[in-house]
Amino acid sequence: MNDDQNIISLQNSPSGGGWAALRIIIAGGGTGGHIFPAIAIANALKKIQPEAEILFVGAKGKMEMEKVPLAGYTIEGLNIAGFNRSSLIKNIALPYKLVQSFLQVRQIFKTFKPVAVIGVGGYSSFPVLRFAQSKGIKTFIHEANSFAGKSNMLLGKKATRIYTATDGMEKFFPAHKIMITGNPIRESIASSSVSREDALRFFNLDPYKKTILSIGGSLGAKNINEALAAHLDQFEKNDLQLIWQTGKPFFLTAEQAADDKATIWVNDFIMQMEYAYAAADAVISRSGAMSVSELCVQKKAVLFVPYPFAAEDHQTANAKNLVDKNAAMMIKDSDAMNSLVPSIIALVKDEQKLETFKNNIGKLAITNADEVVAKNIIQSIRQDQAAA
Repeated sequence: MNDDQNIISLQNSPSGGGWAALRIIIAGGGTGGHIFPAIAIANALKKIQPEAEILFVGAKGKMEMEKVPLAGYTIEGLNIAGFNRSSLIKNIALPYKLVQSFLQVRQIFKTFKPVAVIGVGGYSSFPVLRFAQSKGIKTFIHEANSFAGKSNMLLGKKATRIYTATDGMEKFFPAHKIMITGNPIRESIASSSVSREDALRFFNLDPYKKTILSIGGSLGAKNINEALAAHLDQFEKNDLQLIWQTGKPFFLTAEQAADDKATIWVNDFIMQMEYAYAAADAVISRSGAMSVSELCVQKKAVLFVPYPFAAEDHQTANAKNLVDKNAAMMIKDSDAMNSLVPSIIALVKDEQKLETFKNNIGKLAITNADEVVAKNIIQSIRQDQAAA
């Protein structure tokens, strides 16, 4: 029986028909780059096995506590914090919080009784997967970046399977456990059919003008925002439009700066990203793993400005991977004030480079990673249950 036939049999098997209940915990978060693929995997699991019970575990006060319930799933929050690289004194309470989180995790497992745990990155995933591994429960890791995070590297040694976005991850994980799947992306983006005209109408912008999209990540990007604010007049002078996602901290400043400019659309967060991508001729973006994956699927010409303080500088590694394939361009965050606006204007006016980037980035797109990951997880669980 091949893999597809296996999945058909799983889909057709009635709930409780000889199988143990499929209860799965998905752990991690902190940014959209961890949360959105986690939700995509959850949706794929439910599509294959509708009776599956899925519980998310994240960190209290982080954006997963808002985004996961909006997607229709239950989430438990841990009293945990990550290592603060900028202020060592703030890490004094870290050992206490880690112990507290393990106690919380133990209670969650006692109540929910998961048969498997999926980690998507972020410090809240560590105590959950570590506890699961200590109890012999299957653990699966999705590593979205081309440079693995420390938690995932530590957890990978005892993980059942590790799903990666790119090749060359043997330097971080046991090679025999790696499965290259790409990054699960939001279905609204993977299957979007929004036209450029409809998208620009959505933002109340002119369909006959070139349009630049700036997405500094779900939490915003200070240096990108400040560079745009300082040079907003250059967009109008070059007959260009800007769709500007600022993040909450910079929104009021950006709104004031763009107040008298009809060609600048500003908001702190864009819920309908499929419209933003469809409207854009070129994009300014951080190079978190999910942004990179979505831009590949949407075939967009991109100027990456990696966040330099991301763990292990993984955003620079993500961007360089595309730059080396002539699929994007990149500038340093520290150069943004002087170089960002001139660079993006030059890119959007260079039709040949636009087309080259679009074609090359599109070759790297993967649209079914969520389904591939979900199928493999369910098969692994059911194979063990059948053998038991």
